[in-house]
Amino acid sequence: MSTPEVLKAALYAAEGTAAVPDHPSLKGGRCQCGYVFFPLQTYGCEVCGRTGDALQPVALSGRGTLIASARVHIHANRAPAAKPGAKPPEVKPHEAPFTIGSIKLEDGPTVRTLLVDIDDRTLAPGQKMVAKLVSVGTGDKAIVDLRFTAAT
Repeated sequence: MSTPEVLKAALYAAEGTAAVPDHPSLKGGRCQCGYVFFPLQTYGCEVCGRTGDALQPVALSGRGTLIASARVHIHANRAPAAKPGAKPPEVKPHEAPFTIGSIKLEDGPTVRTLLVDIDDRTLAPGQKMVAKLVSVGTGDKAIVDLRFTAAT
């Protein structure tokens, strides 16, 4: 079996960090002033304004704490209509219902992401969360995307 393709390789990697080796890492950045941000960008530090070599890539652990969540029951899947004879999409659309969460990463930044394998009845702010890769590919192509789930 081949290694799955990571859907958004600019945002995360299948490889973990030394702190959390069994879970994917997020591609963030750190400024010389100490500010940690996600996603990695080169426009300048949001705190001190430094640019260039002052901003360095850093792998974020993908571990954090749930701040808030919302269950989406109706979602307008705005995927463009397929043209006759067009190749089918390679990625499954988001189908409602699904849960979105705001996660304060241990490394500093807050991310908003899809949550999987959770029980909305027991989901509560303060709960520990961890990143995981889930299959989103259709057909024969193996494609994975990042989600968060409750830490065990």
